[in-house]
Amino acid sequence: MKIKTLWAIAALSTLGSASAFAADLPGKGVTVTPIQSTISEETFQTLLVDKALEKLGYTVQPIREVDYNVGYTTIAEGDGTFMAANWAPLHDNMFNAAGGKQKFYREGTYVTGAAQGYLIDKKTAQKYHITNISQFKDPKIAKLFDTNGDGKADLTGCTPGWGCEAALNEQIKDYGLTDTVQHNQGNYSAMIADTITRYKEGKPIFYYTWTPYWVSNVLVPGKDTVWLQVPFSVIPGDKNADTKLPDGRNYGFPVSTMHIVANLKWAQANPAAAKLFAIMKLPLADINAQNAAMHNGQSSEADIEAQTNGWIKAHQAIFDGWIQEAAAAAK
Repeated sequence: MKIKTLWAIAALSTLGSASAFAADLPGKGVTVTPIQSTISEETFQTLLVDKALEKLGYTVQPIREVDYNVGYTTIAEGDGTFMAANWAPLHDNMFNAAGGKQKFYREGTYVTGAAQGYLIDKKTAQKYHITNISQFKDPKIAKLFDTNGDGKADLTGCTPGWGCEAALNEQIKDYGLTDTVQHNQGNYSAMIADTITRYKEGKPIFYYTWTPYWVSNVLVPGKDTVWLQVPFSVIPGDKNADTKLPDGRNYGFPVSTMHIVANLKWAQANPAAAKLFAIMKLPLADINAQNAAMHNGQSSEADIEAQTNGWIKAHQAIFDGWIQEAAAAAK
């Protein structure tokens, strides 16, 4: 049964209780404060962790939304418990600046295969044979993507404070694109909405995005848009950066993983939760599907709650296995 169908069913049903674990509640009396960025599309993966913690008996507070930098500092200081969207290596600088392994518990991999990079519309790419961002050095190419008349290509970029901000800025500089490319920053959701409108109007578009996220369900790479390669690898703070894929192509970013990161002292005092954080795994395709449902209007708190419950119902044996293994770690 398809996950979208299951989400619809979940809205009409209640999640069954795992009675086998009812007597074993290692989290009883312990409060959890989940931390999340302001990206609402991350709520699904956060809420899934919340529900697993609740099955272990933990009292889970409402999700606190803060910027990533603040989130890492909050968890390091013990004012927050965990974040379910720690990107590696994209967030490595923030993770290390807030204390790294001396402050954080990070074991296991929650999500694999997360990609990111630069894209343009396929029509313009084919007409002008554009395959690499270095071609934007040519003012004639850059001008194709100018949206405000200043002659520079307008890149739909990152919200200030996101991990991609420093990467895009450094790449634009190191690729010699400062004079021909403008990295537009602001509210990403608003900027990408404008970009999609331009695409629907038949105009050239140039944007940064990542997966898992709904954008690639609307502007489908290979069908509507194409990924641009980069001339060489650039990662802030890493002089030996290598973002090449095994086939030699280079899109400027390594394929990332996402992890559940928690306050180290809290994790050490709560072995059941620590084990849970280490063993949970969420398919990237399921996040994309949930994010697409949000983009299509199913984005209220009740919708996301139903979608999360639907995922659990569709994967009940896996979910119960997480609870059982985590509970055993507390004995």
